[in-house]
Amino acid sequence: MVYILGLVVLFVTSLPFSLQAGGGLGGFICAIILIGLGTGGIKANVSPLIAEQYTRKKMAVKTLPSGEKVILDPALTIQRIYMVFYLSVNVGSLSVLATPYMEYKLSWSFSSAYLLCLCMFFVGFVILILGRKKYVDRPPKGSIVTDAFKALWIMARNRDTNAPKPSVQASKEGGLTNLPWNDHFIEELKRALVACKVFAVFPIFWVVYNQFSTNFISQAGQMDTHGIPNDLMQNFDPIAIIIFVPILDRVVYPLLQRARIRFPPINRITVGFTIASFAMAYAAIVQHLIYSAGPCYSSPLCPASEVNGVAQGNKVHIAVQAPAYVLIGISEILASVTGLEYAYMKAPESMRSFVQAVFLLTYAFGAAISEALSPIAGDPTILWMYAGIFIAALVSGWLFWWNFRRLNGMEDQMNELDAPSTIETDEDASEEKGLKSSAHVKAVEV
Repeated sequence: MVYILGLVVLFVTSLPFSLQAGGGLGGFICAIILIGLGTGGIKANVSPLIAEQYTRKKMAVKTLPSGEKVILDPALTIQRIYMVFYLSVNVGSLSVLATPYMEYKLSWSFSSAYLLCLCMFFVGFVILILGRKKYVDRPPKGSIVTDAFKALWIMARNRDTNAPKPSVQASKEGGLTNLPWNDHFIEELKRALVACKVFAVFPIFWVVYNQFSTNFISQAGQMDTHGIPNDLMQNFDPIAIIIFVPILDRVVYPLLQRARIRFPPINRITVGFTIASFAMAYAAIVQHLIYSAGPCYSSPLCPASEVNGVAQGNKVHIAVQAPAYVLIGISEILASVTGLEYAYMKAPESMRSFVQAVFLLTYAFGAAISEALSPIAGDPTILWMYAGIFIAALVSGWLFWWNFRRLNGMEDQMNELDAPSTIETDEDASEEKGLKSSAHVKAVEV
């Protein structure tokens, strides 16, 4: 509701009568604050809510119509759920295909674009309300986060992550008693701490991600657009995601599974960072091409490029920029989607929204870094900014892998905290008990 209220304020204050009354700037600021608050509430909760609709906790053996036995792995199914979720988000992002033309062509200008967003969001809100009784919905437990911080304080004070366990305290003379948690909760909390450490590198990734909706638009405006609005190019990012999510989910990942090649979250995030760095390297190359072309060279929007009083940029086709958006889109599938999945899988059941919020907080830090770089995001220093971000993303990605690579071998063990690791069969549990997960190919439960 807060988000919808923000969109209503944004739409109303962008109408001509509001602008004429001087309400445009104030309304915009108010709307952004409301939308920001609404976004914080939605994003931290919507992806855990979606993943919680899948309730299997244990691996299970299933016989396919071909006679092959495979192991249904809940972790792989959650991975697919987040892939489909991210694809759906980017289908919605394609509204950017319409909004530039609506702003440019229609008499209502920005108001028509804001109205489109308001209407679409309202439809989603209605669907959510109508289906609320069919969802698996865990009620909030107010004391869990408080208990977690109390346990963290005990860990820090004793310099021992096992110190808050009731069993450890009971073995100490004068140890704490009547603790409101059990040993299992502390193990889950330790797992959540590991996830939060993994998230620490993500601000660098978000700096790369932010470029496609900011500096890349400016870069496109310095090129020969051939009548294409420069802010339309950013649609290549969601288009790339919509194309490559099915390819990775239905082709690449299953092939790796059948070849017994493990591609765990830490490796996926590392590859995502590497591809994101390549996007920045490519952006630097494009910027060099712009500066090397006439008529304005290192000052792309100089008067020499004007046609009928409108600067046309240098003679580099705008389509040259498209691969940078595609690379960022692919990197999102590997890094951002995996980050969401990791936040869900490694958090205690009662703290999933909280850990998800910690992951999303890294985006705020990335936005702050991007803002700090804005003084050099101009001609001609922006080329070196792209080069610097390329180096930062590449180095941070591989340092990330070096630091956390050991977690690849602990992945199944960490995921088993939520449920016993016994593998059961859908057809006959007694026949298949004792099977090891390495005996059969792991598969997604469709």
